[in-house]
Amino acid sequence: MVQQTDMLSIVMPAYNEEQCIYSNLLTTAEIVEDFYSNYEIILVNDGSTDHTFSEAMRAREENHRIKVLTYHKNRGKGGAIKEGIQKAQGAYIAFLDADLDLSPRHLERFMEQLICTEADIVIGSKLHKDSRLHYPFTRKILSYGYYLLLHLLFHLQLKDTQTGVKLFRAEIIKPIAFELKTTGYAFDIEILARACQKHAKILEMPVFVDYKRITEQSGSRIRLQDIYSMFIDTLKIFRDIRQDA
Repeated sequence: MVQQTDMLSIVMPAYNEEQCIYSNLLTTAEIVEDFYSNYEIILVNDGSTDHTFSEAMRAREENHRIKVLTYHKNRGKGGAIKEGIQKAQGAYIAFLDADLDLSPRHLERFMEQLICTEADIVIGSKLHKDSRLHYPFTRKILSYGYYLLLHLLFHLQLKDTQTGVKLFRAEIIKPIAFELKTTGYAFDIEILARACQKHAKILEMPVFVDYKRITEQSGSRIRLQDIYSMFIDTLKIFRDIRQDA
């Protein structure tokens, strides 16, 4: 049984999620309360142009553990995560995608592993042999291709850096987030590469992915421009990491 004297902060970045953010915030709170009572959920409205903010505030009115941060200009997922980390009060800080393709239930096992193994970071991995995935084949190809690129550049002993559920000890992630340069989708690799520089103990855990957008007309949120920007950002991170080494 994990001791619950220390707070767990869950940072959820959101951009144009008006259709699901109200129910997803309350669902997250309900699930987390089953295994960890001392928690806060920090929803970061990343400059949404729809009613994400008002829907999040509606959820906040029903559960005081939900906190809502907002700003007008979209900063990218990395920028939203950084904002949430800066405001997080917990000794443990988790990232969770607002669409809940990855259930908050993952964090129960992540907390157990973090405490039992004295790890610094626990991350979800779609490439773990025990992971179960229900999402587009093209996304699987992109994930594996990006893994090969990262292995070539950074030589990290990690199979998947991009899965949207992660758990950190605050003393590890806060200093890294303070200096975080990447605001786009590649922010994960900068965080984990810098954590490896600090000799942080990182564990990978299996995940169960239910890709809800697969039936939507809009399809995947990731565009060709996003892929290109992520590639360029990754090269910039590689340059910066080498200069700092």
